[in-house]
Amino acid sequence: MVVEPDEPPEQFRRAVDCLRSASVSPDVVIREIPAPARLAPYAFALGAEVLHGDDELASGRFIVLHDPHGQDAWEGDTRIVAFLQAEVDDDIGADPMLPDVGWAWLLDALETHRAEHRAAGGTVTRTSSVRYGTLAGDDVGTDLELRCSWTPVDDRLELHLAAFCEVLCSMAGLPPAQPGIARLPLTRPAGGG
Repeated sequence: MVVEPDEPPEQFRRAVDCLRSASVSPDVVIREIPAPARLAPYAFALGAEVLHGDDELASGRFIVLHDPHGQDAWEGDTRIVAFLQAEVDDDIGADPMLPDVGWAWLLDALETHRAEHRAAGGTVTRTSSVRYGTLAGDDVGTDLELRCSWTPVDDRLELHLAAFCEVLCSMAGLPPAQPGIARLPLTRPAGGG
């Protein structure tokens, strides 16, 4: 178990202050959430949602881990860990290229927002569910998940948060914020399951 000392390093405090004051897409609702306690000596986490009325189109977590001594696997002393998920239209969910597209969204968003990084890794998962009983319906639910992490090259974590929000909006199917960036069509299942 990692025990957090009383006073975080200046580098981590500046990064957290920067994230707390960052401007993000108006389509994304951000809130501070409890950070994982065992992954690094210092951690900070944000929860994010893209809403359409009362419907959640996409959600995610943006976590900053900091170990002043660094970690070899991170190739640095700070690591960003992100989890993003959204329900997608079944036709899109069946596309064999969907995982490649999901990963490309992340790399393109990091490049678009000039969020310099190294050691990026992750998984893209699609899951199909059939509903029964009181949740039964004609639709098969298809979820898209992106679990990823990368090491920022500098302390400009607001750029990384902007890239994360861009991917979240793409997964939610919102119209492109940048020319040339495709997003999923906006569809929601009827009956909400």
